[in-house]
Amino acid sequence: MRQLTSLDAQFLGVESGRTYGHVGSLCVYDPSTAPGGELTMKDLCRMVSERLHLLPPFRWRLVNVPLGIDLPYWVEDPDFDIDFHIRESAIPPPGDDRKLADTVARIFARPLDRTRPLWELYLIHGLPDGKVALLTKVHHAVVDGVSGNEILSVLLDPSPEGKEIPPDERRDKHGERVPSDAEMLARGVAGLPFQPLKALKALPTTLPALTEVPGANAFPVVPALSKGLSKLRGLAGAPTSPEILEITSARAPKTSFNGRISPHRAFAFGSLSLDTVKDIKNELGITVNDVVVTLCASAVRQWLIDRDELPRTPLVAMVPVSVRAPHEKGTYGNRISALIVPIPTDVAHPRERLVRAHELLASAKANHAALPASLLTDATAFIPPAVAALAARTTIDLLSRTRPPLNLVISNVPGPRESLFCAGAKLEQMFPVSVVVDGVGLNITVMSYRDHLDFGIVTDQGQIPDAWPFIDHLHTALDELQSVLQDPLRRAGRTGVRQRPQRSGRAAPA
Repeated sequence: MRQLTSLDAQFLGVESGRTYGHVGSLCVYDPSTAPGGELTMKDLCRMVSERLHLLPPFRWRLVNVPLGIDLPYWVEDPDFDIDFHIRESAIPPPGDDRKLADTVARIFARPLDRTRPLWELYLIHGLPDGKVALLTKVHHAVVDGVSGNEILSVLLDPSPEGKEIPPDERRDKHGERVPSDAEMLARGVAGLPFQPLKALKALPTTLPALTEVPGANAFPVVPALSKGLSKLRGLAGAPTSPEILEITSARAPKTSFNGRISPHRAFAFGSLSLDTVKDIKNELGITVNDVVVTLCASAVRQWLIDRDELPRTPLVAMVPVSVRAPHEKGTYGNRISALIVPIPTDVAHPRERLVRAHELLASAKANHAALPASLLTDATAFIPPAVAALAARTTIDLLSRTRPPLNLVISNVPGPRESLFCAGAKLEQMFPVSVVVDGVGLNITVMSYRDHLDFGIVTDQGQIPDAWPFIDHLHTALDELQSVLQDPLRRAGRTGVRQRPQRSGRAAPA
């Protein structure tokens, strides 16, 4: 058995009838490259079955400790049934982006069955031009962005012919015996004396940085405390500046998507040219992530302007950061931290907005570098497991009813530059699908693949019924940012890289 970390368990704890804790991706495939020119359920089941021994999380089943007195465990499911996890669906004709997105939103709003390994895979038919889609759902307690990519690297191949799969060398291929409640209770009681020790062990590195835990700045006294601690760190030799003080004391303004969420989701997706983004970042000597965050800030800014809701102060975003060390590859679970950073929604000029985003992100990174990599895990270790789930839900609920801890999530996950294949079918686009919670009803996640950036936008349907305007605004924002390129010929050459997608059909590939 393998015990969850306190951070992994938080992703289980926040779940309710309105909040889910799974993440995934919507991958669009061209089956013409596959044997027989199609991708079927039989193909998927065979492919996953052949690689199941390389995908430990796909066999992990959750086992709880009675009364919640200790963190749950993963056990290899002795009753694993692959047919339960791989399913089939279709969008009504004529298939288009909106109908596909609606199907994804409905499937994603259903919780995973906790009596089985926490993943599902849906083969979706009915896309234009004979394309098919694969929608994956994997619980965030099992994977983060980087370990999710590790799973994709196992499932996908560099050529239509596939790759050589190492043999299954497990001695016991039938899973583990599931312990009884009495056994788990005894294990939990035996672990009780060690819980205070875990908290004490994390105390020296965590306590000085508690004001930097995501959401802390929503409490009135924390911004002032953050300023004081930042000054003390400066006296101790840590990097500090007026910009870092601005980052640490920023408070999120209230918007219409920062309330209590409903059980329903809206989803939209689209792609932008990665080459164009790289031209812009090279021109100004910044990073791809600077440009991505600027594009997101621009799209949200325009959405708020259209509704006469733009706050005078900048919105605050959470930008997840992987802290997974090289030796932790293949360990799965969560090794993440987060930048809490203002984004320049208050800056009108596109070029100034881009420069401002670069400055804010650079300051946030400098501040984050002074924090312990294990901050989120260590901070959650202070909460006794018996009340962790209640504490997580209560805190999020209270913050959603007052001033939000942040406004939105922006996540940029680097992906492969080479073409990939699933059972011979060519992967064309890979749109992330993520989560929203009370107080944060907008999530923009980006995955790079080949020469394009694939955006997946998830919103709470009760607060933002239609997520597609954000896709339109992203394309407009990229058009505006192209004006920072000094070479008119190069700027003209990039303009036609990708057309804006139509409402009733698939966008042209990037």
